[in-house]
Amino acid sequence: MPTATMMAAVEGPPADVNEDPARGRLAAAPAPHDFDALFREAGAGLYRTLYAFSAGRRDIAEDATAEAFARAVAHARTIRDPLAWIYRTAFRLATLELKVDTRRGPAPGDAATDDAADTGELVAALRKLSPNQRAAVVLRFEADLPVDEVARRMGVSAPTVRVHIHRARARLRDLLGTEEMTQP
Repeated sequence: MPTATMMAAVEGPPADVNEDPARGRLAAAPAPHDFDALFREAGAGLYRTLYAFSAGRRDIAEDATAEAFARAVAHARTIRDPLAWIYRTAFRLATLELKVDTRRGPAPGDAATDDAADTGELVAALRKLSPNQRAAVVLRFEADLPVDEVARRMGVSAPTVRVHIHRARARLRDLLGTEEMTQP
């Protein structure tokens, strides 16, 4: 007569657990993510960050935000940290769109920046930074996030973020020709 243990071995794991090959044992399935709540909590902040990252390009900020959340829903089962995943994906999408625009040139009647008339020199300087440097600067100083949170959202280590910020600030000093003020 088969025992419960033997039946479980034959039938496999229950539906709510996955096999963890790294540990050689069963692990609980990842919890489903509430993307609706995440969008309500973080969507506006992501949009503002991408808006600054893209130097005032609303179209890029909107498209990258929407596409990042759509891809997150499609890949929900493989995502461990949805907010960080969405930020990284959105930055990649925005970077790709900015590269495409650079190659193609602005469309007729398409303003390169919507609201950046007062900050034209800064916008031009930000565009000359690498995407990682620009992302680190925008997340750290525009979104006012601590370095550890910037690192989590970019998917890199905190020392890497500090290097990106250091190099970006030095490059901005060279480009803008001004001394920076120390933070209080």
